[in-house]
Amino acid sequence: MPRAVVCRELGEPESLHLETFESKPLEPGHVRIAVRAAGLNYPDVLMVAGKYQHKPPLPFIPGMEAAGDVTEVASDVQGFKVGDRVMVKPKQGSYTEEIMVTPENLTPMPSTFDYAQGATFFAGHGTAYYSIIDRARIQPGETLLVHGAAGGVGLAAVELGKAYGAKVIAIASSEEKLAIARARGADHTLLSGQPFREQVKAFTDGRGADVVFDPVGGQAFEESLRCINWGARLCIVGFLGGVGVAKTNLVLIKNASVLGIRAGEAMRRDPSLAGPRQRDLLRLAEEGKISPNISHRLPLEKWAEAMRLLIDRKAIGRVALVM
Repeated sequence: MPRAVVCRELGEPESLHLETFESKPLEPGHVRIAVRAAGLNYPDVLMVAGKYQHKPPLPFIPGMEAAGDVTEVASDVQGFKVGDRVMVKPKQGSYTEEIMVTPENLTPMPSTFDYAQGATFFAGHGTAYYSIIDRARIQPGETLLVHGAAGGVGLAAVELGKAYGAKVIAIASSEEKLAIARARGADHTLLSGQPFREQVKAFTDGRGADVVFDPVGGQAFEESLRCINWGARLCIVGFLGGVGVAKTNLVLIKNASVLGIRAGEAMRRDPSLAGPRQRDLLRLAEEGKISPNISHRLPLEKWAEAMRLLIDRKAIGRVALVM
């Protein structure tokens, strides 16, 4: 029987349970997937703790991303067949060995990816794409400043910035992480926790960054306001370092825009955004220009250890559960 990690009470990752379950008959309009890998995202940790904006009823299976093989297709479903390698995008429920979804939750996996890469692609790269391409509209030759550049979303921003012709300045917390950012295309790298205003200005001949990608917040956001170019766009993606305070005079003086980013909610409100984004990401993946950097691959039964890697910020890029 297939297994799944189940949340029956809110709390720490160790409070989850590994359980077996009976496979249900395939429902009309659905596809059955043998899950080969599941991607971990920080919202999974928050959801299990009851601290995320989406609060599914108990019990539930965590996980927003997976990849695997199609094993059964309902007679009324077109476009997929048994044996297809697919990426799966359920709202939750990917920490499992088997899942049933409707076709709109499936995407053929790039030929360049293994299952773990397929399971960690869309959440990180989709958020980065929506931020710097859809919202900030980065242009070739502009400078992109990426905070948290060794995280899954940060590394995706580095890759996409380079793919669209930007110069990229990456900031991360260790030399090991910065080496990965350079390997993914960063032109300049800086250690976090240190002042960066003057270095950013030096890298840009005094102009400052055109686009800031910020999943960190706090002091990082506040100092970013002091090293931006005229017309800069600051993408607020998260608050791992606390909530930053915007000095509105600095925003005004530089004719800048502060953009709040909720990529998933934006797609739900306007599904027409998803098609062009998905096609572009798949094209770049097939061309070998973007792919998740997976620092840890663990078996399903080590879900708590895997989630702790995110909590303790020990991952460089992404973490996957491999079945």
